[in-house]
Amino acid sequence: MTEDPSKTICAAGSDCWIDKVWSAVTLLFGYPFAVIQILTEKMSPRTLKTDLLSPEGKRLAREWGDSLIVAFLLAMVIRTFLFQPFKIPSGSMRMTLVEGDRLFVNKLQYGPLVPFTHYRIPGFTRPQRGDVIVFRYPVTRDKDFIKRLIAFGGESVEIKDGTIYINGDPVEDPRIKGRTYYNAGPYGALGRKVTVPEGHFFVLGDNSASSHDSRYWGFVPEYLLIGKAESLFWPARRIGWIK
Repeated sequence: MTEDPSKTICAAGSDCWIDKVWSAVTLLFGYPFAVIQILTEKMSPRTLKTDLLSPEGKRLAREWGDSLIVAFLLAMVIRTFLFQPFKIPSGSMRMTLVEGDRLFVNKLQYGPLVPFTHYRIPGFTRPQRGDVIVFRYPVTRDKDFIKRLIAFGGESVEIKDGTIYINGDPVEDPRIKGRTYYNAGPYGALGRKVTVPEGHFFVLGDNSASSHDSRYWGFVPEYLLIGKAESLFWPARRIGWIK
């Protein structure tokens, strides 16, 4: 049997981890696409002519299954503990993030959560004021939100004349200071000063006029934090770091 020279390095049946890692990356962006891609790569003209009940066909079927399983497991590890892609659905973070932007959330930065627990593996840093973070919506916990971190547990927050005051002092962080914030909701009403409970965050959208955030529904428990929104990867003209 003549070997296809184009598949010498990563031939079918070899332990080519480059192929498997690439398959895992494609799984990060969409499972159906990844499955089609993996199967398409395996379906050479020779493969299509092979009877799946023959020894050769059974061997190829095992290869497909192995590739899918390894790719799936790698993708789960990457998405759970390293990073995860997200798509921006609304304009609540304009102009930092706009509708349709695709970004990577770094889970290692703050430490990833162990699945089905509230335990967080130690990360490189603690969340910082002004960071753009992704978290589970604390009211229903059935969706992910992205906002800017404004205040920590034990701090008081007040919105006055479009400015954020923490413990009575205006915030000087340029990522927060340069924006206008509007009084709205029970936690952001005019003249209302709220204290963030320990172990929680107060978060706001950059586009304050169109953001459903802590002013309306309160505080984010630390254990609902998913990670730091770190970089934009699509569209190409907007590739860069998120500030």
